[in-house]
Amino acid sequence: MFVDKATITVKAGKGGDGCVSFHREKYVAAGGPDGGDGGRGGDIILRTDNNMSTLMDFRYKRKYQAGDGANGASKRFFGKDGQDLIIKVPVGTVVRDPETGTIIKDMSDGEPFVLAKGGRGGWGNKHFATPTRQVPRFAKPGLPGESRQVILELKLLADVGLVGFPNVGKSTLLAAASNARPKIANYHFTTLFPNLGVVYAQEGASFVMADIPGIIEGASEGAGLGHDFLRHIDRCRLLVHMVDVSGCEGRDPVEDFKAINAELAGYSRELSTRPQIVVGNKGDIAYDREAPDALKALAEDMGYEYMEISAATGDNVRALIMKIYEKLTKLPPITVYEADYVAPLPTGGKAEDVRIEVDDDTYILSGGWLEHLVASTNFGDHESLMHFDKQLRESGIFKRLEEMGIKDGDTVSIYNLEFEYLH
Repeated sequence: MFVDKATITVKAGKGGDGCVSFHREKYVAAGGPDGGDGGRGGDIILRTDNNMSTLMDFRYKRKYQAGDGANGASKRFFGKDGQDLIIKVPVGTVVRDPETGTIIKDMSDGEPFVLAKGGRGGWGNKHFATPTRQVPRFAKPGLPGESRQVILELKLLADVGLVGFPNVGKSTLLAAASNARPKIANYHFTTLFPNLGVVYAQEGASFVMADIPGIIEGASEGAGLGHDFLRHIDRCRLLVHMVDVSGCEGRDPVEDFKAINAELAGYSRELSTRPQIVVGNKGDIAYDREAPDALKALAEDMGYEYMEISAATGDNVRALIMKIYEKLTKLPPITVYEADYVAPLPTGGKAEDVRIEVDDDTYILSGGWLEHLVASTNFGDHESLMHFDKQLRESGIFKRLEEMGIKDGDTVSIYNLEFEYLH
């Protein structure tokens, strides 16, 4: 079964908790805190696999979770990091946000992508020892890993897309031009999923051709399998529009040509402007030359090149291959979609629910809202750090600290982070 769309839920691992421990050894007095840090939670990583051609693996398994980090231990032992979970997807898979439909990542560049980051491990109490706080009896819990639902959508990576009504000879052409062996029969909808084939034009020169299952009228509005077929043409640099000019089924080639172009335009304005080569197939058994000549005149009038072939006998197929290759050398590379997803503001409780505890000159902050804010902040980036500061101010947390008597130079502890307070 060909599956080209799936919705999955992923959850990265939670960071391990820091340890509260004090060094105990004979003849060593006041050994001090030695609690180790928790391990980092495992990430959810997407990686492309050239041996996969569908999203069938996601039909039955829809929930994925990475390993949690281990807790810290005494003697400054760090907890073990949680195991990353690698999810393999076909090349050309587009990852979308289900709520907005925006693109998170296009898995076409072969590079792995971290879909959900594991939580940071909590600090052990050894980090909180100061000259004035020599016996810290607290450590930090690990942060939760990111959790999200995403839509995986496969869009084939093909240079050329064969489009046209069912039973016009697309599969026959693919078999004649490449090493692909699609199922071929003389009835409509033989092809139920796209087939790919590598076509060799000449030594050292090849391109990928996709046989897109027959499009019917109303496909752009969801009729038949609708978008399930049309989405696979999105990346194609060139369309080979095949039309049956034989008249053996009583169809009008001109009307068929207009109908398919209308469906392409209905699905995507950009797709309707994609370069085309119009191919009149089964010309060797055409009993009336009027229809093929009318199609040729219309195609050329619209600025498209027209060729007539017989995919079944191989007549003129080689010339078509060379014409396709010539056109491809002048076209830009296959489209890779830019990510346009914008992460929402932190959620998870309210800022008013943040707990503030005081230990000497240290103010310890914790709470769900704060966990999410820390997890979504890149502290190595100045703009992200300024956004973090702004969120704390606008939420009223700084005002609460001032009401509790915090002074310049006091320490603000937020999970595994410490800041010196400056008014």
